[in-house]
Amino acid sequence: MLRSTAVINARRPAVATLLASRPSSSSSAAAAAVPTLSETPTLEFSDPSSQLFSILSRPSWLSDPGLRRLAPSLTSGHVADLVRTRPLDPHTALSFFDWIGRQPGFRHSVESYSSILQALARSKLLGPANKIAIFMIKSCSSAEEMRSILDSIKALDRFGFTPTLRCFNTLLMALARFAMIAEMKDLFESMQKGEIFPNIYTYNTMINAYCKEGNLGEAKIYLRYLLQAGLSPDTHTYTSFILGYCRSGDLVRACRIFLLMPLRGCPRNEVSYTVLIQGLCEAGCINEASSLLPRMRDDGCVPDVYTYTVMIDSLCKEGRVEDAEVMLNEVSGRGLRPNVVTYNAMIDGYCKAGKIDAAFGVLGLMESNACKPNVRTYTELICGLCQERKVHKAMALLSKMIGAGLSPNLVTYTALIQGQCKEGYIDSALRLLDLMERNGLVPNQWTSSILIDALCKGGRAEEACLFLDSFMQKGVEVNEVAYTALIDGLCKAGKIDVARSLLEKMASGKCLPDSYTYSALIDGLCRENKLQDATSILDDMLEEGLKPTVVTYTILIDEMVRVGEFEYAMRILNQMNSSGCKPDVCTYTVFIRSFCKEGRLEKAESMMVQMKADGVLPNSVTYNTLIDGYGNMGLVDRAFIAFKEMIDTGCEPNDETYVALLKILLKRKQISSVSIDTAGTWKNLGMDTVFELMEKMSKWGYTPTINTYSALMKGFCKVDRLEEAKSLLFHMQECQKPASEDIYTIIINCCCRLKMYIEALAFIDSMTECGHLPHLESYQLLLSGLCDEGRFEKAASVFCSLLSRGYNCDEIAWKILIDALLEKGHVDVCSQMLSIMEERHCRPSPQTYARMLEEISGGVNGVIK
Repeated sequence: MLRSTAVINARRPAVATLLASRPSSSSSAAAAAVPTLSETPTLEFSDPSSQLFSILSRPSWLSDPGLRRLAPSLTSGHVADLVRTRPLDPHTALSFFDWIGRQPGFRHSVESYSSILQALARSKLLGPANKIAIFMIKSCSSAEEMRSILDSIKALDRFGFTPTLRCFNTLLMALARFAMIAEMKDLFESMQKGEIFPNIYTYNTMINAYCKEGNLGEAKIYLRYLLQAGLSPDTHTYTSFILGYCRSGDLVRACRIFLLMPLRGCPRNEVSYTVLIQGLCEAGCINEASSLLPRMRDDGCVPDVYTYTVMIDSLCKEGRVEDAEVMLNEVSGRGLRPNVVTYNAMIDGYCKAGKIDAAFGVLGLMESNACKPNVRTYTELICGLCQERKVHKAMALLSKMIGAGLSPNLVTYTALIQGQCKEGYIDSALRLLDLMERNGLVPNQWTSSILIDALCKGGRAEEACLFLDSFMQKGVEVNEVAYTALIDGLCKAGKIDVARSLLEKMASGKCLPDSYTYSALIDGLCRENKLQDATSILDDMLEEGLKPTVVTYTILIDEMVRVGEFEYAMRILNQMNSSGCKPDVCTYTVFIRSFCKEGRLEKAESMMVQMKADGVLPNSVTYNTLIDGYGNMGLVDRAFIAFKEMIDTGCEPNDETYVALLKILLKRKQISSVSIDTAGTWKNLGMDTVFELMEKMSKWGYTPTINTYSALMKGFCKVDRLEEAKSLLFHMQECQKPASEDIYTIIINCCCRLKMYIEALAFIDSMTECGHLPHLESYQLLLSGLCDEGRFEKAASVFCSLLSRGYNCDEIAWKILIDALLEKGHVDVCSQMLSIMEERHCRPSPQTYARMLEEISGGVNGVIK
């Protein structure tokens, strides 16, 4: 039998031992003597504590109008000060404490709770004190607050205060919430020493905390205590152990306990099922997890929203978004209401699958179901947009997020920085970094790596070096990814010696180079035709105990093949295989490309066969290489057979595919003047050849898609053949294929380059009518072009329409006002447009606004000079 759980007052528990680790922050206040009436200072009605004491000293204080007037200005500090320093009747103090706690906007703090607890304990009102202690514990919102609460309760020991078992259990559960395991262990031991006998809730709380950590050894110690106390494990106990075994990766034992529960007379509940389902999902056993859902209903417990959310999230992570969507519909069909976590899982799944429109559809569903999006919702959508190279939409969504009262976090800003870098807008990325830091967020290794990589790829390697130093000075720990990006950038900029010295610096510091770092240097040396030096770096890697990656080997093989060292390349391939590093699609493609260049197509085909036999699937680069190889030999049908195979394997044709096929058709027409480069193809290409390609593609089972038209229009627009691009646009519209955002952008930008600004504006209007948001780059070209021609009124009109489309105000200022207008010296127009922004309540952030004024002022001074 369980011993009595009542508190045994004959031997008061050593609460000081209970929480005896740190000095109490409130003990000095507790020790202070309460002033006598004669010591009470003269009332000063500017002091809220004095006014309160005056009001509360009256019997009818609750109906005093002065209290109502004073209440809105009171803080928890005022309450603490009143209770600690005024000789207030403890019953009155408790009634007031309860009353003020129910007033709108007021929240008690640990300090105010501690003050009333001391007053109650001092007056031996131990029952109310325990209730207040429980309220205090439940109000806790951080580990730091929990530590203060432990100190406060410890300080009450001197007044004879004894926490009840319920209070102890509440403390344990709160500590568990913040994973404060060491404090939980100390508290449990103090209970044992004070003869407060734990009950089933006490033991279960301890077991669950250790199981969450995957620490089954400690959890079993408390299970032994539970059994020694004459208690029987319940559903919560078993469920905790299912969780523990899942966390420790032992799914067999987790399933065994799950099956054992009903045999021990212990019913399984929704939590038992959900814990096992989550464990199975995390281990990739999604089908097994899914099979448990119908069993739940057989067991008398219906899956709840959390259970479904676990499944939906796991399906999305596995890329099975269609299955996840079916499950989301099942949630609604069963009358359950999906929460923000459920919707976020779906949004993340769609974004990672590149289905951004479907992700926004989920956002619309959330809003229609009155489920407010949170920071994560917006951040996932922003990440998805940036992945799709739609940073202008991501920035517009940032504005919407801030307008909804949500603060972007580090992940939000870093995703946007990466999005700007991908589009080549490095200066905008750096401006975002400045905004992020001014909002109190510290960049991390991911942020620094992205920016360093972008600066290097943008040919700004020296700036990247300075940037790395500035990050380190700010205390940001820079990892090997950032160093590798910098070394790679330096190599591409031809600064091999600097890159080598940076590698040596890494090797002598805390951040050691990895295989990718060495690979970057090997690649740089190969670019400089220093194959021997590159192979010596490979030897250095092996001496350092680093295993070369497939990338390392492929870089060397590529260079060896390029310079004709084919046998040497094959030896490296054999070395690669013998080391256990299997060639990937890039490795095989290097050999296929070499064979195709030499006209050894049988060898190329045999390498394709070998590649597939080794379980490596060709990609678009592989197929394009083979198609180009056939074309060079005049083997048109074999080129299209390779194209057909490419389609059949689910490999989407890209720009290079169409160029390779068009070259074949041009060559067959014996146009000897055709240049072998891509630009030459587009300059000499006739529309008859384009339509011939489309017919051939259809014959081989591939109907031209929107992406096909986009690739063809992009090619024509690169060489400013706008009429041909427009002809294709009209053709695709006749075929009932709507123009994509990218197609409109290609044509608008081409119009601007040809100074056909009115036509560009007409396409922008068509684009917006179709529901697309024009890129700011298009407005950049359009507005700067109009201003260059002195058409300022038209430019102002276009700018006004731009402001109504929901773009981010900072991005407008950066890309239109600074990078387009000020860069070209249109200072007055820039100043006018900034005024228009202010009139329309589209003011940029204070940082951007200050910079704008500085730039405008500098521009004016420059003109005057």
